[in-house]
Amino acid sequence: MTQVKLTTARDEQLRQVNASQTIRAWRRFRANKRGYYSLIIFVLLFGLSLFAEVLSNDKPLIVYYDGGYYFPLLKSYSEKTFGGDFDTEADYVDPYVEKLITQGKNWAIYPLNHFYYDTINYQNTAPNPAPPSAQNLLGTDDRGRDVLARLIYGFRLSVIFALILTSIGVVLGVIAGAIQGYFGGRVDIISQRLIEIWSAMPELYLLIIFASLFQPSVLLLIVLLSLFGWMGLADYVRAEFLKGRNMDYVIAARAMGLSDRAIMWRHLLPNGLTPVITFMPFRISAAIMALTSLDFLGLGVPPSTPSLGELLAQGKDNIESWWLSLTTFVVLVGTLMLLIFIGEALREAMDTRRGG
Repeated sequence: MTQVKLTTARDEQLRQVNASQTIRAWRRFRANKRGYYSLIIFVLLFGLSLFAEVLSNDKPLIVYYDGGYYFPLLKSYSEKTFGGDFDTEADYVDPYVEKLITQGKNWAIYPLNHFYYDTINYQNTAPNPAPPSAQNLLGTDDRGRDVLARLIYGFRLSVIFALILTSIGVVLGVIAGAIQGYFGGRVDIISQRLIEIWSAMPELYLLIIFASLFQPSVLLLIVLLSLFGWMGLADYVRAEFLKGRNMDYVIAARAMGLSDRAIMWRHLLPNGLTPVITFMPFRISAAIMALTSLDFLGLGVPPSTPSLGELLAQGKDNIESWWLSLTTFVVLVGTLMLLIFIGEALREAMDTRRGG
C-alpha cells in the first residue's frame, strides 16, 4: 500500500512538473513573434484549404430553382432538373446550364473560384497554357485547368501527406529509439547494425522500381517513404533514453517495482519528446519537398491529382508560361518558410536554459 501511494504521489508530481514546463515553453514560443505568427498563418491557410471544395469548385454552393433549393456539392442533379435536355449530371460551367439556373427569379451562389482542380475551361479563347485573366486569376496549365484551383488543392494534399508521413515516422522512430536507448547492450548494438543496413538501401531506386510495378498513389508513397523516414528521429530518441535511463528518478522507480513499460512511458518519454517536437516542423517541410520532388520527376501521385511538383514540371516544359512556375514557387517557398520559422521558435521554446 505504501509503495502504491509513493508511486501515485510521484506520478502526480511528474504531471505537475510537466504541466509547468509546458506552460513555460508556450510562453517562450509566444515571445518569438516570427514563429508565433507563422504558426497562426500556417494553421489559417491549412484550415482554409480543408474547405477547398467550398472555395474553389465548378458546382454552385446553393441553387434556387422554381421554388426549391438544391445543393450540388452534396448531391448530383441531372440537367433535366433545371429544365435542360439530358439525364446526365448538369455541367454548371456550361453557359447554357448557367443561364437555366439563373433565369427569372432563380439564382445560384457559386464559390469564389468557379473551377475545380480538374475543370477544363473550354470557354477560354487563348491557347493553353493561358495567361492570367478575369476568368482564371492565375492562368491555366497546358490542359486548360485553372492554376489557382490546382494550387489550393495541391497545397492541401501536400500538407496532409506531410502530416501523415511525419506522424508515422514519429511513432516508429519513438518506439525504435526508446527500445534501443532504454535496454541498451545487445539490443542496442543489434538494432543499430540493422538500422545501418536498412539505411544503406537506395531509397530512390526502390521508389522507381515500385512506381513501375504498382499504380502510383498517395498511399503507396506514404508506405514507401515511411519505411525510411523514421530512422533519423530514432537516433535522437535513443540518445535521450540512453541519457535518462541511469538518472536517479529512473533508478528509484525501478527499485519501487515499476515495469519497464511504465518507466519508459511515464518517466523517460516526456523528456525524450523534446527533440521530436523540435524537429517536427522541419520533418513536415522535408516531407512536402519529398512529395514535390517525386511529382516533379513523375514518380509521385497519378497525373490527374493536383500537385505542386506537377505544376513545377509544367513550368519547366513551358518556360514562357511564367505563371506556372512563379505561383507554384511562391506557394512552396512560402509554406517552407512558415514551417522553418515555426521550427526555430519551437527549438528556442524547448530550450530549458532560457527563462520565461
